[in-house]
Amino acid sequence: VQLQASGGGLVQAGGSLRLSCAASGSTVSPGGMAWFRQAPGKEREFVAARWRSRNPFYADSVKGRFTVSGDNNKITVYLHMNSLKTEDTAVYYCAAGFPILSSVGRAEGYRYWGQGTLVTVSS
Repeated sequence: VQLQASGGGLVQAGGSLRLSCAASGSTVSPGGMAWFRQAPGKEREFVAARWRSRNPFYADSVKGRFTVSGDNNKITVYLHMNSLKTEDTAVYYCAAGFPILSSVGRAEGYRYWGQGTLVTVSS
């Protein structure tokens, strides 16, 4: 399974971006698709996820600002980012796999990863 992420770029604080991630090479919808991010000098962290038929999961730092959505038939996931802050600057990675509930927000729960797309938020 290959994941292709796109949509990153440079935006001013308070602005919006939409990231997209499309999967290819599989006809089986993954149990979960998620977004993680990694800022310079920091560890990769969970951002948001869609898992089975549950309501989406979000990191506390993005709740109310980011929305994750997707199309299970097309095996795609989107991340709508509003009210962006400079601290949202990072490389954003999409991930897919079959995590159990306790690992939905953990990188080890996902087998497949995209190449990352850079989001830069300027002040």
